[in-house]
Amino acid sequence: MVKLKTDQEIDEMRAAGRVVARTLAAVREAAHVGVSLRELDGVARAVLREAGAGSPFLGYRPSFAPVPFPAVVCASVNDAIVHGIPDDYRLRDGDLVSIDCGATLRGWAGDAAVSFTVGRPRPADLRLIATAEAALAAGIAAAVPGNRIGDIAHAVGTVCRAAGYGVPDGFGGHGIGRSMHEDPGVPNEGPPGRGMKLRPGMVLAIEPMLTAGGGDDYSCDADGWTLRTTDGSRAAHAEHTVAITAAGPRILTTL
Repeated sequence: MVKLKTDQEIDEMRAAGRVVARTLAAVREAAHVGVSLRELDGVARAVLREAGAGSPFLGYRPSFAPVPFPAVVCASVNDAIVHGIPDDYRLRDGDLVSIDCGATLRGWAGDAAVSFTVGRPRPADLRLIATAEAALAAGIAAAVPGNRIGDIAHAVGTVCRAAGYGVPDGFGGHGIGRSMHEDPGVPNEGPPGRGMKLRPGMVLAIEPMLTAGGGDDYSCDADGWTLRTTDGSRAAHAEHTVAITAAGPRILTTL
């Protein structure tokens, strides 16, 4: 069931979203060659703690997961698409890193993701990241009252496919509010004009995931969480929490 939010509740979610944005900015600033993914998770924990916020990621265990998620960010490097568990891997020159982060504040959740390169970037990686960001912007632009979920999906998928990238099958965005994952699901590809009609008060996490090799298949690591491209190509992920309002889409996870 979709839970519509009042303007005041959306303002509360905006506060949680700012914490997410600050956390992502701090992690990105700390992501230098030689820094471990576990250290980046520590940076995120410190920002959340200072803000008095909790993490909807830490201890999260959906039905597919063999163990609860052990960190406050997902850190996915190079061919990892999403859900990477921060470990002792130390960043190397030219790595492509995707960081996904959530925060809970006063009972409301925020969720966002960013991809970036470390050290000397590969031009192909910069193009991949720019396309993920453009797909996210297209999806957000379609998040207006009267449109449908399919219009967001179509906007995202069109940008990804036009650039020749793959869209991992079965993964996409979601509603968000008191819980990190609420109805409705928001696919990253699909026909326009279909699905639930968008109404003011809906809040969605829109999150394109792209694979450079053009394939939609993926595999899961032995940890039961990390998803990787099957062809070894690189991946990028971009996400914002967005409220649908009568005045247009309102991005809640910016600084």
